[in-house]
Amino acid sequence: MPPVITVEHLRKVYGRHVVAVDDISFAVERGEIFGLLGSNGAGKTTTVECVQGLRTPTAGTVRVLGEDPHAHAGALRGRMGCQLQESRLPDHMRVWEALDLFASLTPGAKDWRDLLEQWGLAEKRSASFSSLSGGQRQRLFIALALVSDPEVVFLDEMTTGLDPAARRIAWDLIEKIRDRGTTVVLVTHFMDEAERLCDRVAVVDRGVIIALDTPRGLVVRYDPLEQVVFSAPDQDVEWLMSVPGARSVTRRGPRVIVEGTGPLVAYVGAALVERGLTPDDLRVIEPSLEDVFLQLTGHLVED
Repeated sequence: MPPVITVEHLRKVYGRHVVAVDDISFAVERGEIFGLLGSNGAGKTTTVECVQGLRTPTAGTVRVLGEDPHAHAGALRGRMGCQLQESRLPDHMRVWEALDLFASLTPGAKDWRDLLEQWGLAEKRSASFSSLSGGQRQRLFIALALVSDPEVVFLDEMTTGLDPAARRIAWDLIEKIRDRGTTVVLVTHFMDEAERLCDRVAVVDRGVIIALDTPRGLVVRYDPLEQVVFSAPDQDVEWLMSVPGARSVTRRGPRVIVEGTGPLVAYVGAALVERGLTPDDLRVIEPSLEDVFLQLTGHLVED
């Protein structure tokens, strides 16, 4: 089965010297959540705007569902859905009015009344946009993106500005979109979001993709070391360097940190018990996507 999206050597230059996207290539398979992960200004939004046909690439080719999104926008209009980075409706527009309006503009649109039920908006049917909470607004934006029953949907920084509870709700909604068979392209700068949701992630930095794999695959490839941490005041623990997979043993006050690879925690735990040590605070700190991002780019995502 061919990819839903194919991007080859995409380049976008503004003016004469501002290179927003520089030779990006990737493919998105049907039914996956594909993430574009990077700092603000890395080129993620420009990339998806070119993929959606909202901007004309300077160079390269883009195909969505086999079509050129810029040349054949009409053919794709009902097959793509999008929630843009800056999304807003008139304050006094009611939930049902927004859904009815979007449906009227989309040939073959779904019955928007079903979307009210599916996305938990039935009780807010007559509520104005300004009265909705952050989580409710995100539900509405997703419902609007799904009015056309699209085969692929683009979600650009959809959880920015949400409190932790609303972010969790939004994550559940994204997983539901994928579960109903829709391919999702998720643009985000949140590492935990990409790690939780994405089947594959492209790390974008300064207009180029510097790594592409599953979240776990990126961690294993670029930062495989994990840490086993426990307290052992006044104990000599240098012998833990002989544990299989151990790379280093360091002490910070009463805390001991064993860093290494493989089933490290099992070996460390067994070695401690053999020596009569049973620390009750032993825990594992696994490398994260944020650790990988820092190693690849040399800066934190906020920078």
